[in-house]
Amino acid sequence: MADAGVKPGQLARMVGVSVKTVERWLGNPLRTPHPAAQEDTARALGVDAVTLWPKAVRSAVRTGHDREIVAAYPYRSAAPTSLWASLIDSAGQRLVFAGYTNYFLWQNHPRLGARLKAKADAGARVRFLVGDPGSAVTARREEVEDVPLTLSTRIRITLDALSKIEDTPRIEARFSDAHIALSVFMFDDQMLVTPHIASLLGDESPMFHLRRLGDDGLYDRFASHVTALWENARPV
Repeated sequence: MADAGVKPGQLARMVGVSVKTVERWLGNPLRTPHPAAQEDTARALGVDAVTLWPKAVRSAVRTGHDREIVAAYPYRSAAPTSLWASLIDSAGQRLVFAGYTNYFLWQNHPRLGARLKAKADAGARVRFLVGDPGSAVTARREEVEDVPLTLSTRIRITLDALSKIEDTPRIEARFSDAHIALSVFMFDDQMLVTPHIASLLGDESPMFHLRRLGDDGLYDRFASHVTALWENARPV
């Protein structure tokens, strides 16, 4: 730890730890306190934590291509429903649901239609990109899944839910079969991405939570992909 001109006893009282703990920090440059103690110490001394423990702080800060990854889930169903609710409720400019059916949204989020309408009425752009229930791509996928609640039925449930929302120009829907292997859900500067494993349903595929931190990062790459899909999609 860098010399901040404060005696161990003083620092211990300021941070609320024992003198022996502070002496261990001072006596071994490789020993660092846990992140909360680092922040408390830095605040007490009026300096930045990186000044006291430069290697520890820098190693904890992502600087590579993965820094926009907030969390990763082995299954989409492993992400808490509260995460989806928080992202939906906090977004104020853009909400994009580019799942092939988007069926699960209506099952997991009460009054979703009313919530989306309120978002649109307040100025947000809401877009749904769904598969065409009558396309050959959908029919082939139904053969692979071989489940009673077919892909086309799940798509039609979404279309029916959207049709019940009072006419709002800022809520739009289009057909696209090109995104059957990748679902992207955008909420302003945050995003949930599910790359679909070929033999599994959407809930069983992994999912990544991203937050936009700069130009041409993971968020922007996926956002550009969705924009291109939307421009080439067919009106519902």
